[in-house]
Amino acid sequence: MKKWVIIIIAIIIVISILFMIGKTNNTSNEYNFKIYFFNAGKADAILISNNDKYIMIDTGEESLSSEILSYFKNNNITTLDYLIITHFDKDHVGSASSVIDNINVLNVLQSNYPKESEYYNNYINSLNNKEISPITVSDNYELSLGDLNVIVNGPNKIYDKNESNNSSLIVSVYYQNTSYLFMGDAENARIKDYLSTHADSYDFIKIPYHGNYQKRLDELLETVNPKIAVITSSNKEMESSETISLLNNNNVKYYLTRNGSINIYSDGNEIIVKQ
Repeated sequence: MKKWVIIIIAIIIVISILFMIGKTNNTSNEYNFKIYFFNAGKADAILISNNDKYIMIDTGEESLSSEILSYFKNNNITTLDYLIITHFDKDHVGSASSVIDNINVLNVLQSNYPKESEYYNNYINSLNNKEISPITVSDNYELSLGDLNVIVNGPNKIYDKNESNNSSLIVSVYYQNTSYLFMGDAENARIKDYLSTHADSYDFIKIPYHGNYQKRLDELLETVNPKIAVITSSNKEMESSETISLLNNNNVKYYLTRNGSINIYSDGNEIIVKQ
């Protein structure tokens, strides 16, 4: 009898473990809102989805093209409702031409500061070939997509220092009772101007400029007051010790893309991060 009791208990334990594994693996199916950060090294490539609606913020370097397209294929993604290019550095626009060439892109939002390069020229050629007219954002551009409300903030001037990074589009995404802020590569001047007209708090922030310390970062974190942050970086030198200290001092749970791709899920109230 004792032997059978042990066997039954063992079976119950195994079933419980399998149930928990199955629940963990099915997390992506339980939530309608998802954010996926590609492991793109020192680059930004972010996919936001709400049911069957998709927004992509930046596309990483050209070398990431095959990984992006494989991810789309494996997840049956054939259309991007919006492609947002925050600025034209190669680590943000590098794979844009491949995405446009191979995916049905309905709308493109871009920065107001062109930057001549091979990658920028490829991007422009792909837009022309697909007869897509991008929208250059130099103020606020608002859109609704499914249950998402999105505000894309563009600079209304050309900066005289670090022009490309400071031209970054800053994207706010609202899903029910949760909010997300994507800061591109904004540096001090852009952060200062943004905070002068925006004082909202957010649950999540994509730290600007790959975690490089900015003197305005303290003010940004104090204003935004996030619970969760992601830094897109390729090594420890990218996310400076000052930035990490600020996050720790503000009790922000942070994740680094150099440790692998990042999945964020939400039901509109709770936010779950898996890496």
